[in-house]
Amino acid sequence: MLPFQNLSGDPEQEYFANGMVEEIITALSRIRWLFVIARNSSFTYKGQAVDVKRLGRELGVRYVLEGSVRKGSNRVRITAQLIDAMTGTHLWADRFDGTLEDIFDLQDKVAISVAGVIEPALQAAEITRSANRPTNDLTAYDLYLRAYAIFWSSTRQTPEALRLMEQAIARDPRYGPALAWAAFCCYRLLQDGRSEDTRADRLKGADFARRALEVAGDDPGILANAAQALAYFGEDIGAMMGLVDRALALNPSYARGWHISGILRRWAGQPDIAIEHVEAALRLSPRARVGSSLSVIGAAHFANRRFDEAVPKLLLAIQGDPSNPQPYRYLAACYAHMDRLDDAREIVERLRAITSVVIPDDARHLRNPEHRELFLSGLRLAAGETS
Repeated sequence: MLPFQNLSGDPEQEYFANGMVEEIITALSRIRWLFVIARNSSFTYKGQAVDVKRLGRELGVRYVLEGSVRKGSNRVRITAQLIDAMTGTHLWADRFDGTLEDIFDLQDKVAISVAGVIEPALQAAEITRSANRPTNDLTAYDLYLRAYAIFWSSTRQTPEALRLMEQAIARDPRYGPALAWAAFCCYRLLQDGRSEDTRADRLKGADFARRALEVAGDDPGILANAAQALAYFGEDIGAMMGLVDRALALNPSYARGWHISGILRRWAGQPDIAIEHVEAALRLSPRARVGSSLSVIGAAHFANRRFDEAVPKLLLAIQGDPSNPQPYRYLAACYAHMDRLDDAREIVERLRAITSVVIPDDARHLRNPEHRELFLSGLRLAAGETS
């Protein structure tokens, strides 16, 4: 994290630029998988024309974040850009505008926003780097990155993602991120109706999640992923929400943590809070894939019987990831409760093309009985079942 340039022409604004960098360093340091150079080292380059590739070699870093601050009247514009120190390629750039009425509040907001956007940008860059490595030289980290990329390419690829995560775990049995994501893959196999042995996948997923918490229970990503899997497998929902709250206390800019918090709130029967938390995730990571977020928001509107608001969200969620069965299920149930049975049955037919499980055997992850019955009764009606 290089010192930001003060473009204001006012030497007194140096304190604001320096404070901005310190806040961003602090926010990035909360992302446990990142190695962030301390301020004392990076500030030795202040005022110098820096060769990013040379800087990367000298500090032993792969990525560099630089930026500038420009003040005019009572307003300030902050720009930032992320650079690959090995190639000099620009990976991300953005700007932030605000007023100086509350300097500390502005610094805090920008720091959280930058950290929230940078994490997925760096994850994508690392996945690309790993994909270019020879397949006969894969480390546990490379296997993890490849599995992560495969999982997000399509939920149909969850079995392959789980296979790679298990290979990573075989190389490093205490690799917390792979353990947590393996648990998450098991949960998705069950939810999506793609499990060949539901009991075995449930037990295996719970074991992966608990092992992840044992080896790295202070990592926000591991806390959130393990909590979601365990909540689906039947662990106490209040305790699992507590784990996600702890993850967000460790890293308030963790967009996925807010997303998972929204999911757990919906499962707990708190749809309005669920929407608030998922929208917070979208603000922190506006360039992330939004299909799963819209699915959660649509399901939350459904739980509150706001069917007209649920439908457009669920349609967009399906468009964002046509391989994910869950928004199809909620959309079919939604149409059924709106007496749009022809539309409901059309969605069921599309659902059958991606999974044989139209109506889950149960929906125990929905702790509110009324929400659970609303969902299942709508699906039964959409599928033409009379009881």
